[in-house]
Amino acid sequence: SARLERFLQMCAEDNMQVCNITTPANYFHVLRRQMLRNFRKPLIIMTPKSLLRHKMAVSETSEFLGDSQFMRIKSDTNAPADERVKRLVLCTGKVAFDLIEARDAAGDEETSIVRIEQLYPFPGEPLAVRLKRMTNLETVVWAQEEPKNQGYWHFVESYLETCLSEAGTAPQRPVYAGRDASASPATGLASRHKEQQQKLIAEAL
Repeated sequence: SARLERFLQMCAEDNMQVCNITTPANYFHVLRRQMLRNFRKPLIIMTPKSLLRHKMAVSETSEFLGDSQFMRIKSDTNAPADERVKRLVLCTGKVAFDLIEARDAAGDEETSIVRIEQLYPFPGEPLAVRLKRMTNLETVVWAQEEPKNQGYWHFVESYLETCLSEAGTAPQRPVYAGRDASASPATGLASRHKEQQQKLIAEAL
């Protein structure tokens, strides 16, 4: 297992970069950025093999060309207008696609799903700017596939609170949606994994 929380525990003083990429163009741009910078820092990329064949993990040719660049934050493919958003679901990685599919299937037009593609250094400033545009926001959720004592939650919680405070939104604390704490990183049973996945998506939305 890739114990991503262990990398995040070591993050401080801009010592490394930790990303979870969901599109081919963003993967290309983060690698290009790494090579073109005039300094070198470790780049940790948490991206599962399943995204290699995921029907939603695609990019247009234009996203590789011209002035395109690495996006630390990415919106979903069918985002509602900012003023209509009442529920914001923040996440990282492939769970975003499960959330987008479930949201669209339910016909929900008041939920926005935003992917955090770079976990560290955390993109707090652009996230706060985006939050300010959501003037009717009622709930902010952090959704993850990993158990609560693993994954990203304990790392991002304080960053999200700071962003919510700076943006002056009605919700001042994020809500966790995901698996319960577990001693194991996986259930070991496909049916149980699917059941837990469906539950966390329902909680997030």
